[in-house]
Amino acid sequence: MCGIIGVLGNHEAAPLLVEGLKRLEYRGYDSAGIATVNAGRLDRRRAVGKLVNLSDLLVHEPLAGKSGIGHTRWATHGAATVTNAHPHRAGGVAVVHNGIIENFRALREDLAGDGYIQESQTDTETVALLVQRGLDRGLAPVESAREALSRLEGAFALCLLFEGEDDLMICARKGSPLAIGRGEGEMFVGSDAIALAPMTDRITYLEEGDWAILTRKGAEIYDAANRRANRIETRIQLDSARVEKAGYKHFMAKEIAEQPVVMADALRHYTGGSAAPSLNLPGGLDFTGIDRVVMVACGTASYATHVAKYWFERLAGLPAEIDVASEFRYREPVLSGRSMAIFVSQSGETADTLAALRYVKDKVAQVVAVVNVPTSSIARESDLALPILAGAEIGVASTKAFTCQLTVLALMALKAAADRGRIGAEEMAQRLESLRALPGLLNVALSLSETIAAVSNELAEASDILFLGRGAMYPLALEGALKLKEISYIHAEGYASGELKHGPIALIDANVPVIVMAPADPLFDKTVSNMQEVMARNGKVLLLSDATGVAEAGQGTWRSLILPAVDPAWAPILYAVPAQLLAYHTAIAKGTDVDQPRNLAKSVTVE
Repeated sequence: MCGIIGVLGNHEAAPLLVEGLKRLEYRGYDSAGIATVNAGRLDRRRAVGKLVNLSDLLVHEPLAGKSGIGHTRWATHGAATVTNAHPHRAGGVAVVHNGIIENFRALREDLAGDGYIQESQTDTETVALLVQRGLDRGLAPVESAREALSRLEGAFALCLLFEGEDDLMICARKGSPLAIGRGEGEMFVGSDAIALAPMTDRITYLEEGDWAILTRKGAEIYDAANRRANRIETRIQLDSARVEKAGYKHFMAKEIAEQPVVMADALRHYTGGSAAPSLNLPGGLDFTGIDRVVMVACGTASYATHVAKYWFERLAGLPAEIDVASEFRYREPVLSGRSMAIFVSQSGETADTLAALRYVKDKVAQVVAVVNVPTSSIARESDLALPILAGAEIGVASTKAFTCQLTVLALMALKAAADRGRIGAEEMAQRLESLRALPGLLNVALSLSETIAAVSNELAEASDILFLGRGAMYPLALEGALKLKEISYIHAEGYASGELKHGPIALIDANVPVIVMAPADPLFDKTVSNMQEVMARNGKVLLLSDATGVAEAGQGTWRSLILPAVDPAWAPILYAVPAQLLAYHTAIAKGTDVDQPRNLAKSVTVE
């Protein structure tokens, strides 16, 4: 979702910018644009839709200049229009941005008080206006940019270009990756190494909170405390750019951070890129005449099917069964010619899942695979395969594959609802719009990483941890517990909140943290009642909810993490992110091997 490219070069920048943007198309986008400085003059071109539209525009209205920035935008704040497309400009400042500026409304009001009025609906334009106001007050470009950056809250990668400055670019990274490339008398910036691959193989990844001043002579990099920082330059193998850590300490951290991007990719693939999304699932997927779905998977993928059970039954009124693959065929399940069997696997090679698939062949109406590898055995042996489009996932503990599995399963449930006449066009449009809003909300959740790290330092001292959730949040409690124990080695269990007093409450004391996953949905009050039962016994409660839920829960919790409000149907997708971050940061605090936890393998190909 969203891609950035920047060039301080010795050749015309526009062709290089467009080529870099082409390499970022995999991130998903609905508009694109570039800006250049030529003979001191700043100018830009923007277009809605595919990059070919921008290329056509540049044929008729070319942009000269050897310095420039470019961007592919996936709409979050404001529709996909030329006005909302990047780069955004205020006076002599142009900016491109990935992520979300959380406090943009307050900043916009402040700027409006000084007469700086925003033209677009985006959060990004606020950055350009802030920097321009600093310039108008007499600050130099670097000082104005530094002051503006200090006022921004949220997750972002930014690149700034200035009129009258053809040898200056300023970039910053907080929560969204950004890479600097070095050439001979040239400098480049990109969202990742893939974008820079044609121009250089010398890459420096900015670390969290870094900002940099680029000239053709090199880069001055400063950390979040504005201290000069030395960052390692690496030589990338161009054919392996997609599977590098990209400046992150671990693949798991990178893959957690990639979730807004890959989810946006999946949504674009299955709902189209227009402002009015529509389901674009394969024509062979038809729930007409199906009287039951049977979902089979292992581990994290199994919890994805557990969430999907709620969706199929609530949205489509379609009975749904779930099974762990290792047990499925041994219980000799009763199948019928009106059942659909859905098999979920990241690798598409999971031995138990593949064996279960072969067991149901010729016993059900249709076999459908939800996989990350469309050429895998499970995909090939199914009647129909739906790729989740998560990209290579290297970390053993599944993160982005899980949220992409949920995304595809959610779309399948909506298709079932439509096929069965349970949902009309208006509700379908609303459901799809709320799904398409999720990548932006995931970015907000990712911005909680530092807060979660502080909480995790204390969680790391525990020997046992409980996770609680109701409804579709119950499987998320199971998944949160699995993530925590598989990489931190702390014993953790997930329970349905209502089951607490049927046994697990015996474990509660001041030394057992209880993580409660409770968005402010129709089940919230009941979950809070269970939470109060924990606190009445000196339990240590970490509440994950939205602002409404945290306020309604009242006093007494140990800690609270405030997530953005979300359509209750899709809350499990959003709440997966803090669950993953809790596991990741707890493992870091424990000093365990995050990417390759003991005794575990990424793809389990034996029973």
